[in-house]
Amino acid sequence: MSTSSVSKGCFVFKPSAKKKKTLSLEDHFIHGCEGADESKTRFNLCQDLWDQIKTDTELLQDELNTKILDSLLDFTRKCSSTRQHSDWASHMRASEIPTAALVLGVNVPDHDMTFQSLSELLRQSVTPHVASVQAKECGALKHLIKRVLERLLGTDVTVDDDEEEETEQPSAPLHKSVHCSLSTLCDWYTMNTKKSYSLTPGKKRSSPVKDDLQQPPIVIIFKDLEAFNARVLQDFILICSRYIERLPLMFIFGIATSPSTIQHMLPHSVSSLLCIELFQSLSCTQHLATVIDKLILTTHFPFKLNGKVMQVLISIFLYHDFSVRNFIKGVQLALLEHFHSQPLSVLCCRKKEALLNVMQLGHRDLEKIRQLPSFKRYVEKQEPQQQEPLLTDDTHLKEVCRRLIKDLHKYHKHYYPTLRCLHTLTSSLPRYPLGKQIRELHLICLEKNVWENEEYQSAMKLLKMLAKDELISLLKKCAEILQHSKSKKMKSALLLLEAMLAKFKQLDTVVAEPPPPAEESITSPVKNLQKKMDLFQLQKALLEMNESRRSKKLSPFEVLRNEALQFIDSLVQSHLSPPESQTLYEVCYYSSSATVRRHLNAAPRTSIQAALNSPFYYLQNDRLKSEDGSVSNAAPDICIVYKLHLECGRLINLFDWLEAFATVVSAAEGNDPDSDSFGKVDDVKHARFIRAVSELEFLGFIKSTKQKTDHVARITWGGC
Repeated sequence: MSTSSVSKGCFVFKPSAKKKKTLSLEDHFIHGCEGADESKTRFNLCQDLWDQIKTDTELLQDELNTKILDSLLDFTRKCSSTRQHSDWASHMRASEIPTAALVLGVNVPDHDMTFQSLSELLRQSVTPHVASVQAKECGALKHLIKRVLERLLGTDVTVDDDEEEETEQPSAPLHKSVHCSLSTLCDWYTMNTKKSYSLTPGKKRSSPVKDDLQQPPIVIIFKDLEAFNARVLQDFILICSRYIERLPLMFIFGIATSPSTIQHMLPHSVSSLLCIELFQSLSCTQHLATVIDKLILTTHFPFKLNGKVMQVLISIFLYHDFSVRNFIKGVQLALLEHFHSQPLSVLCCRKKEALLNVMQLGHRDLEKIRQLPSFKRYVEKQEPQQQEPLLTDDTHLKEVCRRLIKDLHKYHKHYYPTLRCLHTLTSSLPRYPLGKQIRELHLICLEKNVWENEEYQSAMKLLKMLAKDELISLLKKCAEILQHSKSKKMKSALLLLEAMLAKFKQLDTVVAEPPPPAEESITSPVKNLQKKMDLFQLQKALLEMNESRRSKKLSPFEVLRNEALQFIDSLVQSHLSPPESQTLYEVCYYSSSATVRRHLNAAPRTSIQAALNSPFYYLQNDRLKSEDGSVSNAAPDICIVYKLHLECGRLINLFDWLEAFATVVSAAEGNDPDSDSFGKVDDVKHARFIRAVSELEFLGFIKSTKQKTDHVARITWGGC
């Protein structure tokens, strides 16, 4: 469409009837699918699995935080009740504000979930007046008071520009505006409590329990105490102490590092106005162990992670953020990638659904099954007459796949109880040969046969050195684990283990046999050693001693102990083989650790440097193509400035840098190199250069220096 007009004007073009088709979420799961139905099935399975994982995670989070949250609720109730019943002076001074110092640990991304649960519980059972504030929104005192009032009153609070600065003393009138002051909060609180606290004529005063509800406390939660401006926090506490007789204020400090943070941020004159009680939350490592135990090492979720992906997620947790929330996000990413990239993920579901989905597979999907490495190994192990139907007959292949899917689910039912039994036996051994946490043992089992490791052999030797009471106690714990399994093999293993425990119990009732006489205990080879003999006779005597020791009769306990350990060893070798040994394991296990690492453990400096060195890789502009690592003069200004700064040493002369930039830009504009204006610095080029240099400084490649006023310092590698 085109228009022609003598004067300027505004022309409206109606859109055509054809609209661009928007892709639904299901359409993104069409990779490798034969039809839309299969794509929708994969999407629904992925969504259902994630909803289930999310629900279980939230329930688990609530269970883990139950103890600390209940303690905080009791603290707020106790402080409120103390104030209501006029016992305030006996417990704390009139100017003291009850304060809970909640130490949550360095896993800062997980704190939001804890504070959200705490706020909801406080509103449900203690008080409706709860306000949560963060440091990033409270840079000044007036902003802190404004946020507190907005969250408590539920309305917008205006702050006049003529208000005094927050650096003044609290005794002075800090706020000229009536709307943004604690006196406004006092009036609002008095009006709200007067409605519920007024007594009906002719009726007695309500009970103390009702009084607590009629004058609920005002709880202010500081989510990230370390990030707050110390001066702002001090002034706010001083102001609140002036209103403590009119407002039942309570503080909750969210601390990530140590309780000593309060002493470092607040002087004694301010901290003495707080009545502080310390609360310690569950450690993030214990939280992770529970999450892995309840969500990963279970048969409730058919989706699994292989050893390398598990190692990436655990490494990010241990060496980066200690965040269980980010760990679960990593599991979500792996789940999404698995269902998006693996067409056979339609079989990654519960056994009944998987058996039905097998019968719905088309010829293209069955060919993908034939291309799986685990299925190829399965075919190679079969007899020649059985291999041909597997490779040619689709109906026969479906029946075989149904049986293989059943075997895969049975494998998981046997794997996890056996893993827990082995962890129970070895987690308390000296030096932890198979790891202290069950996740460490799980990673070992995912890599290769655990019974072939030297650590496993040393663990079995250490188990033989346990006392009878210790061994019996560990075997009883194994029996409790096997009791929760519904598998027939695990139930039969439980019966054998219980029989062994009954034999151990019978040992206490059997009368111990008297030890052999001292004369008989000294064997003839030992007597011979006391005589003079040559080297040949000595060797013969030592061999006889060794044989006599081997033929020594074992005690009843040693016999039972060896029998029990042989039983555990047979259980391990039968059910703890790696997942890669199972046919069709690819449909349930996600194995692309590189993808997870690239998304979760990104390297921004590497990406930035690649973009500055090779802008064509990101912009895909043919004019930016270059060879030998050079940058085209048509590249963005920041790329040109970056390339020029690589040719300089540690200190860069800004004027020389500007002249080189102007020369390159003039060549890009097509100016004649022989002209007088070529390479001259004008206002536009100067502004472009300053902007590019500022961007480089923001990215951390250069910084200003006091050594020379017209120079900047280079702070990256490669300088002279």
